[in-house]
Amino acid sequence: MTDPRLSPAGPADAGEILTLSRGAYVSEAQLYGDPFLPPLTETLAEVARAIEDEHVLKAVADRRIVATGRARQDGRTLHLGRIAVAPDMQGRGLGSRIIAALEALAAPGTEAFALFTGAKSEPNLRLYQRLGYRETHRTAGRPGVELVHLAKPAA
Repeated sequence: MTDPRLSPAGPADAGEILTLSRGAYVSEAQLYGDPFLPPLTETLAEVARAIEDEHVLKAVADRRIVATGRARQDGRTLHLGRIAVAPDMQGRGLGSRIIAALEALAAPGTEAFALFTGAKSEPNLRLYQRLGYRETHRTAGRPGVELVHLAKPAA
């Protein structure tokens, strides 16, 4: 397999990104006992709209999208989300690469990067903390899901 190459996603990638995201978030659904987590109920039209309205990156290896992530600028904060790595590609640094590439897209004057994950998503929390993110607060998500919000200063 070739080393995955990161690039912006385009409209033609929406279906494959939707499929990748659903496959990657199944383990989260099992962890929380909730098959209706937002990444699993997102529609093709919503993914296409995100590609049009936000920064959406993809990592491609051998013509297959193996990782993706999104970022949305809100004032002086860049919000990252929907970071997904194909289950068979996890543990190879793709999540870290996607996050770093998304952070690099921040508008001038960005002061912070922010993201969130479920409180039971220990591998995600470890990754984000290793990348310099620190917990800022917790909120209630879907029933039975506590969300941990994390942020780090922009360099």
